[in-house]
Amino acid sequence: MASTMLSFAPAAASASAALSVHEKLQGKTKIGSVHFSGSVQERHPFAKTKDFGRVSMTVAVNVSRFEGITMAPPDPILGVSEAFKADMDEKKLNLGVGAYRTEELQPYVLKVVKKAENLMLERGENKEYLPIEGLAAFNKATAELLFGADNPVIKQQRVATVQGLSGTGSLRLAAALIERYFPGAKVLISSPTWGNHKNIFNDARVPWSEYRYYDPKTVGLDLEGMIADIKAAPEGSFILLHGCAHNPTGIDPTPEQWEKIADVIQEKNHIPFFDVAYQGFASGSLDADAASVRLFAARGMELLVAQSYSKNLGLYAERIGAINVVCSSADAATRVKSQLKRLARPMYSNPPVHGAKIVANIVGDPALFNEWKAEMEMMAGRIKTVRQKLYDSLSAKDKSGKDWSFILKQIGMFSFTGLSKTQSENMTNKRHVHMTKDGRISVARLSLAKCEFFADATADSYHNVGQDSETRMRYLY
Repeated sequence: MASTMLSFAPAAASASAALSVHEKLQGKTKIGSVHFSGSVQERHPFAKTKDFGRVSMTVAVNVSRFEGITMAPPDPILGVSEAFKADMDEKKLNLGVGAYRTEELQPYVLKVVKKAENLMLERGENKEYLPIEGLAAFNKATAELLFGADNPVIKQQRVATVQGLSGTGSLRLAAALIERYFPGAKVLISSPTWGNHKNIFNDARVPWSEYRYYDPKTVGLDLEGMIADIKAAPEGSFILLHGCAHNPTGIDPTPEQWEKIADVIQEKNHIPFFDVAYQGFASGSLDADAASVRLFAARGMELLVAQSYSKNLGLYAERIGAINVVCSSADAATRVKSQLKRLARPMYSNPPVHGAKIVANIVGDPALFNEWKAEMEMMAGRIKTVRQKLYDSLSAKDKSGKDWSFILKQIGMFSFTGLSKTQSENMTNKRHVHMTKDGRISVARLSLAKCEFFADATADSYHNVGQDSETRMRYLY
């Protein structure tokens, strides 16, 4: 902290100044980079002022108590957007952040969201605090969307639902529940996974390890490795699963594969923990995208499910989501909900209301609900069309015989290109295609018009830039 005091006297003396700089640093006084022995005045942060008739100046500099805090590294995903902004090339593409864009590469606010907001304005709804658990109408709607209104877990009131701060906040609240009531329990996460998963569990002091998921040889699912790792985990571990549209790979298990995954989790008495960020946005169907969660619930398993409405309703900035805990009894669900509320209170007190009312109003109105489903189908359909165009462009440009069909087999917002870190850096530095260094791209931010440009860059990077050692090791093992 630097403080300065200047005083001007009317005397007409020649201009003189006394400058006294004090900084307490390891028992020394510091001026610039030069150290002088001596004590700093303990009772006053400033040195004594000396007056030379015209100008009197005193400057004191104190070392910050936060001097030991180092600069944090940039976020690997959000940092892509910063690099994109700094790139002045007119051809540049930002395929980093998972946010939907129109064919013109512009942000899209759903028409049904605008209608819901207009209704809220007409009603003159207030801005009072919500209860800790959130808006009751939202909690009811989101649980029914996830499990189905007629699902026994809903009918028997066995689901504890608490509104959270989108998917991240809901995951973090669940992590706090695990840390407090399952001390020492480990969470298994897929390799690879969404970058923030590790941050969330680290911050909550919940131990985690990885299970195999992505097979670089096939650019597909390593089901055998996944099942082996889940089977080897300590009994009663939490297994974090992506309900649909796996991030970052876009690779989802088939219904038959989900059955095998459920078998081993049930056999080892593990607890399934779903992250559902794309319900309705992956396939265009709310029911199809919730099939994996409903499969586990139908087996009578207790499970956790985090939800987000950032993608399927485009409510990125509203931070609206939920954590659901399916319990074996209504009594257990009531107790779990009470503890989730207890954990939420010192974290953020209560959640925001605007996004919750948008969701509740849309789901609660049959006409708006049908409009929403139509818009989700439109968004999911555009992404599928872009995937097809990208596959066609790559197949036409790449004469090596490489099979690019994995692009069509993947689903949802993201695609794992198989490009190494070095190749991905080439995409950015040479071709101005900004993407994460693990080779993930957001297909939702690509347009049909840009597919040719992206295909050229991808083929060039894949064939003319060497793989890094990490990628070579993945292929070997």
